[in-house]
Amino acid sequence: MIALALALTLFYGALADIDLITCGSVLKLQNVQEKVRLHSHDVKYGSGSGQQSVTGMPNSDDVNSHWQILGANKEPCPRGEPIKCGSAIRFLHVTTQCLLHSHHFPSPLSKNNQEVSCFGKDAEGDSGDNWKVICSDDYWTDDTEVKLKHMDTDYFLATSGQQYSRPISGQYEIVATSSNGYNAAWKAAEGIYMQTRHDGL
Repeated sequence: MIALALALTLFYGALADIDLITCGSVLKLQNVQEKVRLHSHDVKYGSGSGQQSVTGMPNSDDVNSHWQILGANKEPCPRGEPIKCGSAIRFLHVTTQCLLHSHHFPSPLSKNNQEVSCFGKDAEGDSGDNWKVICSDDYWTDDTEVKLKHMDTDYFLATSGQQYSRPISGQYEIVATSSNGYNAAWKAAEGIYMQTRHDGL
């Protein structure tokens, strides 16, 4: 028992130097290639689904770039529970209370990718809101690059490299793409991370 307690102390002591991304945390996601943050706002797409648009925002201080991590659709995710690599989660847009979503509508600018939208209300949506966290360690941390794989379509959240004109000039197109290349890599940026739960310790 003493050896187990010492091992756990050393393990969680090592984790103290990094931030585990946890359920309930509110954060900004930064695309590694374009350096833009995942963003949404009460502006609907003029084509495709007509749902609320999702873009990449170059500014780091925009309040419409905050997303809260929730469990997958109909699945619990206790606040403070670390996000395991390979698990399915959802992203709730804090300002407008819709969920990061994708489906088979074509992307508005690049056309050959899938549209990414913000769908539903007050954390109620469907299976198109589920994203699998792909990373190389056991858990998603604030210094880990991750890929976010759409569970319904097996496409990856990414930037297309194209930018919008009016009324959202300068913002980047966010898409779901079949390639998991460098434009599909994301990191946790600014955020408020819920305290990690250490049940039984």
